[in-house]
Amino acid sequence: MVATRKINSALAPNPRITEEREITSSPLSNFIQETLALTKRLLIQLQRRPSSLMAGVIQPFMWLVLFGALFSKAPQGLFGEDLSYAKFLAPGVIVFTAFSGALNAGLPVMFDREFGFLNRLLVAPLASRYSIVAASTIYIIALSFIQTAVIIAASAFLGAGLPGIAGLSAIALIVFLIVLGVTALSLGLAFALPGHIELLAVIFVTNLPLLFASTALAPLDFMAGWLQIIASLNPLTYAIEPIRYLYLHGDWAINTLVMNTPWLDMSFGVVILILLAFDALVLLAIQPLLRRRFA
Repeated sequence: MVATRKINSALAPNPRITEEREITSSPLSNFIQETLALTKRLLIQLQRRPSSLMAGVIQPFMWLVLFGALFSKAPQGLFGEDLSYAKFLAPGVIVFTAFSGALNAGLPVMFDREFGFLNRLLVAPLASRYSIVAASTIYIIALSFIQTAVIIAASAFLGAGLPGIAGLSAIALIVFLIVLGVTALSLGLAFALPGHIELLAVIFVTNLPLLFASTALAPLDFMAGWLQIIASLNPLTYAIEPIRYLYLHGDWAINTLVMNTPWLDMSFGVVILILLAFDALVLLAIQPLLRRRFA
């Protein structure tokens, strides 16, 4: 009997330790800890399967090389300002690389749904289930920055040049904004669609049309009138055009005109505000879906 009491007292939680944990731990710190742990899990998966990262780098690099070779004999100045096609194409490939990676952001979550791991997370005592979404977003943004850095270096090697420090910082901001919105959209689709087949179908259907309906491969002046209107409504165009201006001009400011549309000329600051509005619209649109899923 005495031995049993000693064992029970030894196994009983220490009230002092429990009180210290309640004092030191906060919902914010728990949320950060959960997000970092889930992000680490995704990074471990990437380390075990690096083919996805390699494919995300090799594919846009092939686009850069093949399209550059395809238009290598185009007349100098065809795209304006004595601009070579390699320098014209580089911003489009940078944005398309980030966009493609962000559009695939929902696939890991979808596979977690189908394999049952997501259900285990939803019934776990998490401080906030939104850490699942935050971890996926951080992972995709980090992956997109790695791919973007590789493409910038490759395009510089192929003759596209390299913007200055301020220009690279502005490119990082633009890539972050477009990746944030598209990642949120992809995660919303991962929770809304019934399976990965449907999600892959949406990705395949929207990927190339959004690319060709933007200024990634050709300027607005080369397009038909109806396609100019569609391209002017495409969020990718609002990311490509300011990056293209940064490649062409060393001097720029927040009020510098960087984009011409059929109805309005836009400055760098206006383009940033439009990308922020796009992110806010997508985040607000997926909120009811996440609340219903996490309820």
